[in-house]
Amino acid sequence: MLKYFSADWIFPVSSPPIKNGVVAVNATGEIQQVLTAGKAKNPDVVYLKGAIVPGFINTHCHLELSHMLGQIPEHTGLVAFVQSIIKNRQADADQIKAAMQTADQKMFDNGIMAVGDISNQLSSKEIKENSKIHYHTFIEAMGFNPARAGAIMDDAKRIRQDFKPLSASIVPHAPYSVSPELFELIRKEAEKDNAIISVHNQETENENAFFKNKTGGFLELYRFLGLDITFFEPTNKTSLQSWLPYIKAQKTLLVHNTVSNQADIAFAKEHHTNLYWCLCPQANLYIENALPDVDLLMGENVKITLGTDSLASNHQLNILSEMLTLQKYKQVPFEKLLTWATVNGAEFLALDKQLGTIQVGKRPGLNLIQLSADFKIENDQVKRLI
Repeated sequence: MLKYFSADWIFPVSSPPIKNGVVAVNATGEIQQVLTAGKAKNPDVVYLKGAIVPGFINTHCHLELSHMLGQIPEHTGLVAFVQSIIKNRQADADQIKAAMQTADQKMFDNGIMAVGDISNQLSSKEIKENSKIHYHTFIEAMGFNPARAGAIMDDAKRIRQDFKPLSASIVPHAPYSVSPELFELIRKEAEKDNAIISVHNQETENENAFFKNKTGGFLELYRFLGLDITFFEPTNKTSLQSWLPYIKAQKTLLVHNTVSNQADIAFAKEHHTNLYWCLCPQANLYIENALPDVDLLMGENVKITLGTDSLASNHQLNILSEMLTLQKYKQVPFEKLLTWATVNGAEFLALDKQLGTIQVGKRPGLNLIQLSADFKIENDQVKRLI
């Protein structure tokens, strides 16, 4: 038996919006029909006020940090934020599990269908196995000392093995925490498995300063960690221009990009043909009180996705709220935001055959949201229909 939903607007994403359209889905959530106004003769059509859109894709999250909600002050800057994470991430195992369960359920309630999730350990596996959300786990490898590269990679491989049969890949944490030798091992592993990669990129000017001339706040971070970095020689280049050549051809998600400039984007386009640029605006405001140059990214026509980051750096895990933030501060048009929040994320995670657009044969999930007459998001409340 089919369910029929109609709303003021249907946004298939793959085609223009349909005024007063109708979507028919079967019991498994598979789209059976997408109809224009008046074409659905079934008397059981449910008429709704608002816009029906596909389920959202969250390409960057840290489920493991859900227990840290409200623990770290805002606007400290990334260096102090990272130190706070290291000092405070340990907690009772039951508390961590309960927080992850709550966060997972809230993401589902917020209309999220799939998540690219960062993990440093195995603690989130049980939640993911039992979740109604599809997860791809990015197992983070971290180690700036080149002598430790092999051992760190071995540990990451063990965690990936333990995550099986769930989807997972080994990825670099960030340029300032991964040596060239470890980057090379990650690249080789990704090429062998044709795996996708995610990396935190240019979240703060301190990152560029470190690579350009070995100055800035990261020197304090290394002192805090007790790391001897006398071996490191600055590259006289920005962070992205220093590390991107290590990755080469693998499909790669650049996360945050808060200080990426036009020269960085031009370099990225020249040296890599399979990049996606993930924006986590609420986390950027929470940590650095700054946002990426979204107009520049749009003008350069790069593929953009959206993420929530963690509850250590955000008040909620809600992709519609991220869209609302970009609408408020960067005046991004709704249909562009929707593309970033749905089909682009599904494509990056290789889930676009099922998710991301409202098309016959897909199971994208259906969300009802509220838009103004000129297609502006009115609030961040999502009603999940399917």
